[in-house]
Amino acid sequence: MDLLKSWSESYIEAGCDEVGRGCLSGPVVAAAVVLDHSFSQSLVNDSKKLNFKTRMDLDNYIKDNVQDYAIAELPPDFIDLHNILNASIHAMHKALDKLTIRPELILVDGNKFHPYNYIPHQCIIKGDSKMLSIAAASILAKNYRDRLMINLHDEFPEYGWDTNFGYATKKHQNALIKFGPTRYHRQSFRLKYD
Repeated sequence: MDLLKSWSESYIEAGCDEVGRGCLSGPVVAAAVVLDHSFSQSLVNDSKKLNFKTRMDLDNYIKDNVQDYAIAELPPDFIDLHNILNASIHAMHKALDKLTIRPELILVDGNKFHPYNYIPHQCIIKGDSKMLSIAAASILAKNYRDRLMINLHDEFPEYGWDTNFGYATKKHQNALIKFGPTRYHRQSFRLKYD
């Protein structure tokens, strides 16, 4: 099924998505994308449905062929202070702040969002597999976060972040039990490692 290019025909739309909500370590990352009317790429889909190589190959294509995009991240201490849902929404707001084009309608993946700058928004369940702009945002956010976690892996190789990207795999959990948390771990996501 082809993803929809627009929700409304008459508004400048920004698709928003975040990645890293369920991770034990690393930031939550959000992206916002304003599509160009001529944007055409049949491979763009929910980032969770694409393999690593396909996602990375699409990265530059998306950046070069959309009207505008922005990426923002919030660190573990912000997540611990404000909870992951609020941090995810705030990261989307930060990405929207960085756009040079002001959208007239915000399309959000999921069912929760806080009003942003008096711009109407539409929450769309599984929006990253329905709307092209949200799917593109999900790819940019995931690629940015994966690269970041691969770099952090060099600093703390025992947690396996180059393959689990901070998610709660067995290797990651066992490393937490053995070595304890790093400064990149979310203290509010408790495992039995203390």
